[in-house]
Amino acid sequence: MAFELPPLPYAPDANEPSIDKQTMEIHHGKHHATYVAKLNDAVKGTPFEKKKIEEILRGINDVPQNVRQAVINNGGGHANHTLFWKILGGKGGQPGGKLGDAIKSTFGGLDGLKEKVNNAGVGRFGSGWAWLVKTPDGKLDVTSTANQDSPLMQNQVPILGIDVWEHAYYLKYQNRRPDYLKAVWDVFNWKEIEKNF
Repeated sequence: MAFELPPLPYAPDANEPSIDKQTMEIHHGKHHATYVAKLNDAVKGTPFEKKKIEEILRGINDVPQNVRQAVINNGGGHANHTLFWKILGGKGGQPGGKLGDAIKSTFGGLDGLKEKVNNAGVGRFGSGWAWLVKTPDGKLDVTSTANQDSPLMQNQVPILGIDVWEHAYYLKYQNRRPDYLKAVWDVFNWKEIEKNF
């Protein structure tokens, strides 16, 4: 069973003005689609083509060396973007429930979390992601990964991720990554993010 590009759960212009329609169309329809195609090529004819991408990434050292980096790059790209599309399309606001409580106790509230995540995104040299994750011991942490590396490879649960590759923001923000990082919080869907927790 081949991996497939998931449809966007909203219209491409649903995240405007934070993320413009053209960026969403190119990001989803071209970049993510390419990750899916290259992932399928990498695992074709192996037992991995029948596994879920989360399972593959958690056990990345079991993937043969000759295709491991292709699976990290493209499988990570597929998993990371699939999460990213799901957590967008909202109206921002405040996290609730157990996640809201955990953010308050760990970071002092949403403003503290935003500061840490945005700093992780600004501080990521080159391409990568800024993450809110749940660590193996069940605590919240903020981290950053290079390229399309996934927190799943570190046995962490990704709760919220922000793509800081230039293709995620360059058409609207050019080199102003901090402005993009600030704006994306306005379109987070906290109900979806809470499900990840």
